[in-house]
Amino acid sequence: MATSHDYIELTFTLSPELIEPCLGLLSGEGIQYFQEKENRLCAYLPDSEWSAEKERSIMETLTASFGSLPEFTVKHMADRNWNAEWEAHLQPIEISDRILIVQKNKTISPKPEQIVIEINPKMSFGTGYHATTRLMLRQIEKIELEDKHILDIGTGTGVLAIASRKLGNNRQILAVDNNDWALENARENVRENHAGNIRVEMFDAEDDLQEILEEKYDLILANINKNVLDRILPVIKNRAPESAVLLSGIMIYDEPWLKQLLKRLDYRSVETLYEDEWLSCLVESAFLASSATKFRKNAFIS
Repeated sequence: MATSHDYIELTFTLSPELIEPCLGLLSGEGIQYFQEKENRLCAYLPDSEWSAEKERSIMETLTASFGSLPEFTVKHMADRNWNAEWEAHLQPIEISDRILIVQKNKTISPKPEQIVIEINPKMSFGTGYHATTRLMLRQIEKIELEDKHILDIGTGTGVLAIASRKLGNNRQILAVDNNDWALENARENVRENHAGNIRVEMFDAEDDLQEILEEKYDLILANINKNVLDRILPVIKNRAPESAVLLSGIMIYDEPWLKQLLKRLDYRSVETLYEDEWLSCLVESAFLASSATKFRKNAFIS
């Protein structure tokens, strides 16, 4: 019998320029965990979520976008030491002059005053290896975090919550995920980084959002995917209209869709950053247009 830590590995053989678009399309299918290799993209989802219907949906999505279905294999992966798998290829990642992400026991030489975040990812999303994580972190380091009440939706490794704490936040942070492996991993990373006062809880970004938003948040972090954002952003706007939202998981090709969504919800963009084929956008309610300084440090206000 499969356990909650059994996974299905989908390995796609692709030309390098198709890896990022394929990753984005698979993210839209609800897949969160990836490994990029030369001419290959490995995608992982819990065994319990795999079905003939899921396979058919993925095949139809990729065929519609690429004109033909990329070559791929499907393999069941029983519970294993995922950290050992990652250790074979993870190296320190310099997000900026202020943030360095490292794996446990790696030899590093950080720059003076550089914040070091130790992330041991297991199968959780948010190693810093993906552009969306880097974009979110570069946005976070520009925000005045000190007194902000922060919600991190789909926390994965917990890296965004940990970075917020290390960059000066002094309020309790709620980090939520709907995957028990991610929760275990995020809690471990919070402990390893001595990042106190971060609650890591099991909540679903869609099913439990009304309950989560009973508390008031100044800043909501959502590095998820387009389809989920399309469903939860209207709820956030309705239930937490004064919250700024920092989002990613959106490809640059979907920026017109995002602009239309923001216009419909009466959000305005404070800043959008780009890397590779991805973007990250900080938004707030248009009626708060005069309050950009609430979220940006003076040195970064344009």
